[in-house]
Amino acid sequence: MGWQDTVAQTVTALGFDLVDLERSAGGLLRVTVDWPWQPPADGQPRPPERFVTVEDCERITRQMQYALEVEGTDYRRLEVGSPGIDRPLRHENDFLRFEGQVIDITLKAPLGANGAVSANRKKFRGTLERAADGRWQIVWSDEPPVKPGQRVSKKREPAPLQALGFTLDEIAQARLAPIVNFKGRGTAGEAGAEPADRT
Repeated sequence: MGWQDTVAQTVTALGFDLVDLERSAGGLLRVTVDWPWQPPADGQPRPPERFVTVEDCERITRQMQYALEVEGTDYRRLEVGSPGIDRPLRHENDFLRFEGQVIDITLKAPLGANGAVSANRKKFRGTLERAADGRWQIVWSDEPPVKPGQRVSKKREPAPLQALGFTLDEIAQARLAPIVNFKGRGTAGEAGAEPADRT
């Protein structure tokens, strides 16, 4: 059994999901965990989000250090943490969990949205929704954000909403948009603005 399997089994045995796993050249093992999430049954309310605590990370770290020592894995440092505000979305369950949130996606190949988007564009930010055909889509408006104190004419036509449908196979990367909103995550976001390249 390899060290990746050891990490995955340790995380799962403690009741968590393994979100991400990195091993750097400097000997750092970075493990990202979250509480498991199941979609609610039909007609049931969405369960409240459960967040990983520092105590959870400490418990996982202790157990993982022991398991990696037994496995004989060579590493210098172990970091266990929660996904953060730019959590990666990889599985169908992730998309179900964060439906209605603003996300950033990068497509494997450029794909225009209804002919209204540049044909060579691959990065999009929008609100994640389930499309009528059962696929996923993100929806956004290219309306510039209103600055505090700015007056907006009631006669001005709002920019039209745009939508981009996609399958999970077409995505190179998807993440929650790292939007800081001190009133709560659910209402934040300037959907449509292209995210900066992550290097």
